[in-house]
Amino acid sequence: MKHILTIIALSILLISCNKTKTEISYASKKDIEKESTQSGKNLMEINCYVCHNPTAGHDDRVGPPMIAVKKHYLEDGMTKQAFTEAIQNWINNPTEENSKMPGAVRRFGLMPKQAFPEETIQLIAEYMFDNPIEEPEWFEGHFNSEKGQHKGMGKGKGMHKNQAKANEEVMTYGERGLHYALSTKAVLGKNLMGTIQEKGTLAALEFCNLKAYPLTDSMALVHKASIKRVTDQPRNQINLANSKELNYIEIFKNQLSNADEIKPVVSEINDTVHVYYPIITNEMCLQCHGKPYQTMNSETVYKIAQLYPKDKAFGYNINEIRGIWSITFTK
Repeated sequence: MKHILTIIALSILLISCNKTKTEISYASKKDIEKESTQSGKNLMEINCYVCHNPTAGHDDRVGPPMIAVKKHYLEDGMTKQAFTEAIQNWINNPTEENSKMPGAVRRFGLMPKQAFPEETIQLIAEYMFDNPIEEPEWFEGHFNSEKGQHKGMGKGKGMHKNQAKANEEVMTYGERGLHYALSTKAVLGKNLMGTIQEKGTLAALEFCNLKAYPLTDSMALVHKASIKRVTDQPRNQINLANSKELNYIEIFKNQLSNADEIKPVVSEINDTVHVYYPIITNEMCLQCHGKPYQTMNSETVYKIAQLYPKDKAFGYNINEIRGIWSITFTK
């Protein structure tokens, strides 16, 4: 009898242990999947939203929104693996012949080839496959109109510019400031990316040195606003933030480190509105703002030293505050 009780006790203990192991394994799997989803979303926002941001207006874009990429690359009955391979194939070989979005190539030009880690692309693609992607307000109408045009039934040419004007009249000050920043970023980004694609990183440095300010000033005239990009680690001393701007840079750094939602900061003084919004680094930024002789090659380091002897704008990793947009306009 004593032996039987011992066997029963051991059996219960073993069953209990096996159950615990199963529960731990299940919990770990769920945690891994959750972490993977968060990583994919985070990596997409860091690496893709600089050009494919859903908050940018139709006419203020550097590239199509990510929802458009998903809709063009995700075919009926496609597996996650096939979708991931299609995205990887495009990023590794961004040519006109290889694109599934010829309209976007005509409008924005080819995406510059960038050296993303394969795991990064995989996590982003898997997140896109498994989850709904945020859509800009204008996207559904535009997408349906685009499909109609392919059938010879398209209408509404020029609709987006009129829509953007009407929307600006009802925007909050924060939305208006962000609109000015993103439209300026679209102009700068399109020209910068075109230069990188055609001539490489060194030519992009020349572009920033000679043309970034005139283009920013031209957008300031269009919007009748002051538009600045400022930082606590300037490459050009003209971009050094003032004391108020430095304070907002610290606020945004804290928000980013705490994974808080980041929104434009609005300050109103009499009839003047100031709007501040962060500039966050991604993989492409590191070619010129990363770590010398690691993410920045020796030629780039040498060229920067020639153009900017007092340069402090290096040593960044991805997902860090590079600086802020400082936008000022009248009410």
